[in-house]
Amino acid sequence: MSEPIIRMKDVSFSYAGGALRIEGLSVDVARGEMLAVVGPNGSGKTTLLRLMAGMLRPMRGSVEVCGLDPAHSERRLFARRVAVVTPQAPMGFPYTVLEVVLMGRAPHVEGFRLETARDLEAAHRAMEATHVLELASRAFDTLSSGERQRVAVARALAQEPELLLLDEPAAFLDIKQQTALYDVLQLLHEQQNLTVVSVLHDLNLASLYFDRVAMIKAGALYAVGAPEKVITYVAIREVFETDVYVDLNDLTGTLNVLPLPSRRSSRKA
Repeated sequence: MSEPIIRMKDVSFSYAGGALRIEGLSVDVARGEMLAVVGPNGSGKTTLLRLMAGMLRPMRGSVEVCGLDPAHSERRLFARRVAVVTPQAPMGFPYTVLEVVLMGRAPHVEGFRLETARDLEAAHRAMEATHVLELASRAFDTLSSGERQRVAVARALAQEPELLLLDEPAAFLDIKQQTALYDVLQLLHEQQNLTVVSVLHDLNLASLYFDRVAMIKAGALYAVGAPEKVITYVAIREVFETDVYVDLNDLTGTLNVLPLPSRRSSRKA
């Protein structure tokens, strides 16, 4: 069995003056797998992703990504292997979509040289995969939230990484765009052995597209495993503190999670 592409051991982290956000968490991610990170708001999902990306340093424990310590690695070297996508705000400068996507080639550009034909090809391929090629000449800040998010994913793919870390990449996308995005990620996962770790709220998408699910509660790993082992009625009731209906989808064979109204809401209806 190959070495995990991500290895986190007994990791703890808290923000200054705040409560502990990650506590004693250990998890491995195999090379070439798709891992969904789910949990309620404030449970530590984004903090976990930032620790993997080297944006935060653990107070205790160790994090190893692609054989490197992400918090202490040379950023250009790290960015050649790992790409990160976070929610995208306007940039405040009139960059075009093509220029933003080409920023993903920065780790591969030495010195002050201009982009090569290979860089342009990688950017074109990434834009085509995320269905933003027709936006190439548009100013990034004029795009909708959903369009900006797809461009951010294209920029990450242009890096040609081994590992893709995503924080709610489909948060601003409609249902068609959500499935299109995860279809692309799944295809790259299958064709290029791309490892994908994504924070997301949609438990149905987690079940439909991901090999494993890590469920986080109050900064600790509640469960990790195949979606059908983790996304259960009991787990959701305990972790999310809400009532749901969980069943298998006859078409996909994956789980469907349907939130249920409270008794009070039911009586009002």
